[in-house]
Amino acid sequence: MNFKEHLIQFPIFKTLGKAADELGVQTYVIGGYPRDLILKRPNTDIDVVCIGSGIELATKVAKALGPDTPLNVFKNFGTAQIPFGDFDLEFVGARKESYRSDSRKPTVENGTLEDDQNRRDFTINAMGISLNKETFGELIDPFDGLADIERKILKTPLEPGITFSDDPLRMMRAIRFATQLNFDIETETFDAISAMKDRISIVSQERITDELNKIIMTPVPSYGFKLLYNTGLLKIIFPEMEALQGVDVIDGKRHKDNFYHTLQVLDNICNTSDNLWVRWAAILHDIAKPPTKRFNKKVGWTFHGHEDLGARWVKGIFKRMRLPLDGKMRSVRNLVRLHLRPIALAKEGVTDSALRRILFDAGEDLEDLMKLCRADITSKDATRVKRYLKNFDRVEEMLIELEEKDKLRNFQPVITGEIIMAAFDLPPSKEVGVLKVAVREAVLEGVVPNELEAGFQFITEEGKKMGFQLDKSLEEVLAFVAKVQED
Repeated sequence: MNFKEHLIQFPIFKTLGKAADELGVQTYVIGGYPRDLILKRPNTDIDVVCIGSGIELATKVAKALGPDTPLNVFKNFGTAQIPFGDFDLEFVGARKESYRSDSRKPTVENGTLEDDQNRRDFTINAMGISLNKETFGELIDPFDGLADIERKILKTPLEPGITFSDDPLRMMRAIRFATQLNFDIETETFDAISAMKDRISIVSQERITDELNKIIMTPVPSYGFKLLYNTGLLKIIFPEMEALQGVDVIDGKRHKDNFYHTLQVLDNICNTSDNLWVRWAAILHDIAKPPTKRFNKKVGWTFHGHEDLGARWVKGIFKRMRLPLDGKMRSVRNLVRLHLRPIALAKEGVTDSALRRILFDAGEDLEDLMKLCRADITSKDATRVKRYLKNFDRVEEMLIELEEKDKLRNFQPVITGEIIMAAFDLPPSKEVGVLKVAVREAVLEGVVPNELEAGFQFITEEGKKMGFQLDKSLEEVLAFVAKVQED
């Protein structure tokens, strides 16, 4: 097979080939670019391998591209990189690798093209396309990767036990590629992952999480999680999720398999959101069901409080997974904590008070919360699903109407702690907190509008009940607070 007609559409390949010929080195584009070219997938990452010095070739290519072409050289690794237009070019000399049993960092030495292709993770990533003039565009495919693409099979170039023992991250990459491309993992390769799964312990958490996030961001991530589960990797890298699997039966009463339910919710949310953190919320929304599972003879299986316990687990899971502990984590935690609330409204009916609390508690996460709740409806009863979704439509309409009227999303009561302290000459104290909560609850319940005069009148009455006397007007209090803030 020859890809000359494709390569000549992009002048960069001619530049690469000319530089290689002038240096007298065999040069190939290898790995992901040939694979995705055959699969008709877009790819702008060009991995260039030469039988010689990758840095020397990159230097010559950069010079040919013009004086303003950036060249990044990494001497310790023998690699170089050139960003050029839409492309990102990576250069390396062909190499041979050997590994120690306790590390996935290889000992590297110069090698042949065959050596370089032998060290690749999968046959579909071991194909190369020649860039030299005499063989320009020719496919070099020693492991029949082209046939594996046609069969939609993922397999290793060499014996899979050696491939995965050398670099255990390749087990995660196998599952990630299978999920992204909707490929099957060849039986011997799959069995080797199961046998070598404990080797994943020498891989850094950051690399594992990077592959996991790529699985999560695929169109149907449940496929990847099923592979992780069936190979035994999931129990090692994400034991809380593995623990969701299974069904208990007592007195003929059973609960749903929360592992497969979670995967269905995850796939559902992928139809409406490409936000990684919303997808993480789908993964974690029922994560605390196993420890909260109880059997009640009257009602069957219950999972009371799993949403609150799950929310408390989020930070620990994120920390262990080396995921960010910033606003992204807080949003996931908020979505896990609140995911039952809109469902309860859709089932039981809607009050303005309940809607106000959802608006207040969800804040900027409201739209994502409603997406999660819709995704969480996985009943096999189509009529039931249709009824719930119709109720959700009404809940959302009422939320929009109420938010426009009361401006409650992310609201802060206009009566602040500073106003309360100034009004009653109080220091920071428990009593100030009690009054702040009282006015907030009054606003959420619709008893008091979130306005200064109404709120001030409310805390005046509440303060009297607590034995506090008010001898200042609202104007005097506001003037005092403004002066304190200036000072």
